[in-house]
Amino acid sequence: MASQSFFDKLNTLISANMHGMVDRALEANSVKVMDEYIRQVERNLEELEESTANVGGTVRTLKRKYEDFVAQTEKLDRDIDTLIIKGKNDLAAAAQTELNGKQKMTQEYYKQWQTQEQQYQAMLNMRLKLEAKLTTVKQERQQVQALMELAVAKKQTLKAVKSLDDVVKLGDQDVNRIASSIRERIDQEDARLELATKSISDQVNEAVASSEIDLQLEERRRRLLGNS
Repeated sequence: MASQSFFDKLNTLISANMHGMVDRALEANSVKVMDEYIRQVERNLEELEESTANVGGTVRTLKRKYEDFVAQTEKLDRDIDTLIIKGKNDLAAAAQTELNGKQKMTQEYYKQWQTQEQQYQAMLNMRLKLEAKLTTVKQERQQVQALMELAVAKKQTLKAVKSLDDVVKLGDQDVNRIASSIRERIDQEDARLELATKSISDQVNEAVASSEIDLQLEERRRRLLGNS
């Protein structure tokens, strides 16, 4: 599984300030800063996809083992009832001991499965956000390049241009239109990212709450079956 430092790097890339990136590109009169960001995202996306696939495989394995243990414990529980009815108390006691062990293993696999499932979903969401950010940066790179070329074509110097605010002050209608378009799309991307982050947080909280309910119901089932 990928390290925490790797996830920290991904979060840094996802939260990169688009306005600041565009301003630095304009200040340097070059899109190199955006090209470097694109290369970093593409490299990390490859690693993220590999890690996500590995975690996804682990999730499936843990789920299958959990379901196998559930089936074993249910059968063993029925067998104990049969042994008690037939008066085979020694065998029933041995089976009960085995059942207790299997129930512990069942709960352990369930906890591991849920933990890995939450990690898997978080990685999938992170990949989606990073891909969306990459698409946006590529689009804005084209617009920034066009903006700089347009300014040069109209013989307007970019030496004094330090940010989108300075571009707007140049007063040319075409330049202002492109600069305003860049700013609006970046604001929309920031809003979508904020919404996606809140959505992911809600999903994780819901998953945790659901897991607690499942555990409570499982405990109730064991108690009721034991008293029947």
